[in-house]
Amino acid sequence: MSTIVKDQPDVLLSAERGGILGYLAGNIRASGRNPTRVAIGFIGAWVMFALILWVFPRPEGLSANGMAVLAIVVWASLMWVSEALPVGITGISVPTLLILTHGIPWVEKKGKFVPPMGTVFSGFTKHVVWLCLFAFLVGAVMQLLKLDRRIALGMLDRIKASNVGRVIWGMFGVNIILAFLIPAANARAATLLPVVKGITNLLGDSPEENEAKKAIVIQSLVYGTMISGVFIMTAHLPNLIMVNIFSEGGYSIGYLDWALMQFPYLGMFVLTQWWVRYHFKTGGIEIAGGYKQIHQQHQELGRMSRGEWTLVVLFALIALLFMMGKGSPIYHLHSFQLGIIGLIGILLLFTPGLFPFKWNEVQNKTIWGTFLLLGGAITMTAAMSKSGLAAYLADLIHGAVVGLPWWGIVLALMAGTHLIRIGMLSNVASIAMLAPILYHMAPQVHLHPVSFTLLVSDTDTYAYLLPTQITAAVIAYGSETFSVTDYAKAGWVCILIAMAYGVLIMAPWYAYLGLPVWDPTAPWPF
Repeated sequence: MSTIVKDQPDVLLSAERGGILGYLAGNIRASGRNPTRVAIGFIGAWVMFALILWVFPRPEGLSANGMAVLAIVVWASLMWVSEALPVGITGISVPTLLILTHGIPWVEKKGKFVPPMGTVFSGFTKHVVWLCLFAFLVGAVMQLLKLDRRIALGMLDRIKASNVGRVIWGMFGVNIILAFLIPAANARAATLLPVVKGITNLLGDSPEENEAKKAIVIQSLVYGTMISGVFIMTAHLPNLIMVNIFSEGGYSIGYLDWALMQFPYLGMFVLTQWWVRYHFKTGGIEIAGGYKQIHQQHQELGRMSRGEWTLVVLFALIALLFMMGKGSPIYHLHSFQLGIIGLIGILLLFTPGLFPFKWNEVQNKTIWGTFLLLGGAITMTAAMSKSGLAAYLADLIHGAVVGLPWWGIVLALMAGTHLIRIGMLSNVASIAMLAPILYHMAPQVHLHPVSFTLLVSDTDTYAYLLPTQITAAVIAYGSETFSVTDYAKAGWVCILIAMAYGVLIMAPWYAYLGLPVWDPTAPWPF
């Protein structure tokens, strides 16, 4: 026993001292999580699941299936908030619970009732999921080639980033480029963290320079990644959830259509940069030797390798296929869904000899947990719609905003969304619950389902009050550059900017494209 304790001292000593609870707490702590938070979340999720399913009376108007789905939604929310289970495991567990609870009614086959496997796992067969997997694999290969670092340093070198303002604008340009290549804002934030840290390390420790570090990190790793993510369909997983909901309702949106609808959001960075510059007082702060260091690091990378050029050419080819599908303003080359093109891209990506990497190297860089999270989230949105839960919740919310003008309804729901998001980490999870409710609510308040859902859901992306609300912000917070108070003081104004931007800029833009939020009868323009 002494030999074993010597090999694994932390875990087994805690087991000896605290019994089974000490053993469990030690393992949770060793995994980098807070044992108390995990225990409360895990137990609380199962308690609420049981209470909703078997104890609480079913509200009038909500079906038994809807009640079961509500239990699963609450369970998943608590698991996601507390991180009691890995997000991907929670995602893949949603179909399991749908089967066990009959959240989706079982179907009769040959005189027997069997689980509706095709329905409960539909989130893992949607074309947007395979589109996402292609983007994940491209991102993994790009990181192995270090092409992401080349893009970041190349952009900063080109603009001669020598002061705080230039660095921030340069990193925003990098974010936009990487948005085409790396899905998920958290993946881009993790990719850019070493580059950003290298830049902030060039600054001194004066009060002014410490404030400048905060501005660079928050703008580059949080605001920049989230704002650029809304623009590109594959750059932000909530985009794919909404695209799937819209397509199920008969509103098909192509890759270019999405970019056309959402690109004005890029302008919001101008406003957040104005505020951050004013708040942290970064105007005129130079980075001593900054450009020289960036230029030197860029030169050390040497010329682009054949592998890097191969990836760029391959991605450009697939991107063209994305843009030349049905309804393309460029050229109608094919009628395949985006996910099919993504699968073709995966096939080409692993052509023997293109890249020198083993499969386990690629899979270690691929965020499989997020892939499972997306599939589970899409399954949950479908279950909410099919069970009637989304419609029931939409009825409840409708009563609170009835009689308000369209902009009042949008602002009220934006504000409500930000209040709910204070306790949630995952933007993907929150949109999985929010988007189907908004979509079903739109007809009741006489608003366009697509533009209304987009306006409210997009503001969820800009939940900037606490670092714990967005995974990219958690990554940025891990740099130990700013405090929670620093983040909140800058973030609450940016939340107001995002809400105002949605109503004053995006709503008129959607109307210009033929999707006025105040007209639910407007014909689909794409």
